[in-house]
Amino acid sequence: MSKEDVTARAREILKAKNLNCTAAQIAVLEVLFATERPVSREDLLEKLGSQCPDKVTAYRILEKFCQVGLVHIAYLEEKARYYELAHHCGEKQCHPHFICNGCGQTFCLTDSSLPLIKGLKKGFVLQRQQVRIDGLCPVCS
Repeated sequence: MSKEDVTARAREILKAKNLNCTAAQIAVLEVLFATERPVSREDLLEKLGSQCPDKVTAYRILEKFCQVGLVHIAYLEEKARYYELAHHCGEKQCHPHFICNGCGQTFCLTDSSLPLIKGLKKGFVLQRQQVRIDGLCPVCS
């Protein structure tokens, strides 16, 4: 897909979510389109380079994208949030993520699924189920 096609796709998605098509928001979406695994805000800023004015703007964009369901937090690791597009996930459940203890890479297991948890104690309300699997990837095992 050409750069123009990616930008047009980003604009279309932003408009569908009733968001402004700012250069920074388009740039964040373009990076997320090109990323195969969840990214931290720091990773995102590094990939954006000068396309995003500052850390606060990037954080606000990610939070806004989360609020409208465009992006979600895939997992937390040592106070860092890892974000990804929400297009592979349902309203209540995210696809599992496999994190290699050897090389540290994260793999999205979009072809795998687990049933929603059952038997929660009274008073608990399921809002979102996420599964993180730790182990060794094929290269490290």
